[in-house]
Amino acid sequence: MKSLKRNQVIIFVIALMLVSAGYLSYTANNDANTIQTSTELNTTLEYAGIGDAKLVNSNGVVDSNTVNENAITNEQLNNENIENKNVETNNKDNVVETNAKEIDEYFSSSKLTRDTMYSQMIETYEKILENEKIASDQKTIAQTEIKNINDCKNKIMICENLIKTKGIKDSVIFINGESVSVVIRSEKLEQDQIAQIQNIIAREMQAEISNIHISNK
Repeated sequence: MKSLKRNQVIIFVIALMLVSAGYLSYTANNDANTIQTSTELNTTLEYAGIGDAKLVNSNGVVDSNTVNENAITNEQLNNENIENKNVETNNKDNVVETNAKEIDEYFSSSKLTRDTMYSQMIETYEKILENEKIASDQKTIAQTEIKNINDCKNKIMICENLIKTKGIKDSVIFINGESVSVVIRSEKLEQDQIAQIQNIIAREMQAEISNIHISNK
C-alpha cells in the first residue's frame, strides 16, 4: 500500500514537472515571439520612418533645388535683360555720339573748305596786283573782287553769329551768285526758325527771300 502511494506521488510529481515544463516552454515561446514581433515591428517602423524621412528629405531637396534653379534662372534672365538693355543703351549712345561727331565734322570741314576757297581767290587776285605786266584796269577789277570777297566773308560771319543767337547751335552759309544756301544744325526745320533766318540773310546780305534756301542737318 505504501509502495502504491509512493508511486502515485512520483507520477504526480513527474506530471507536475511535465506540465510546468510545458508551461514554461509555452511562456518562453510566447515571450520570444513577442520580443521578435516587437523587434520586427520596431524595425519595420524604423525602416518606415527612415524611408519616410528619406522621401520627405528627397522632396525637400528637389523642391529646394527647383527653387534655387528657378531663382538662378530668373537672376540670369534679369542679368541678361540688364545686359541687353545696357548694350542697347550703349549702342544708342554710340550711334548718337557718332552722329554728333559726323555733324560736327560736316560743319567744321564745310566752313574750312569755304574759307580756304575764299583765301585762294584772294591770293590769286593779289598776285594779279603784284604782276607788273597786268594792265591797270585788270588790277582794278582784282581790287574790287578782293573787297567783295572780304565783304562776303564778313557778312557770312555776321549772319552765322546772328543765327546762333536764335537758339540754333551751328550753321554754315554758301553764296553762289545771288543764291544763298543756309544749312543749320537742327533735327527739323520750324517755320519760325525759317522766317528768322530769312530775315537775317535778307537784311545782312540784301538777298531776295526767293533766293534763300534753308536746310537742316
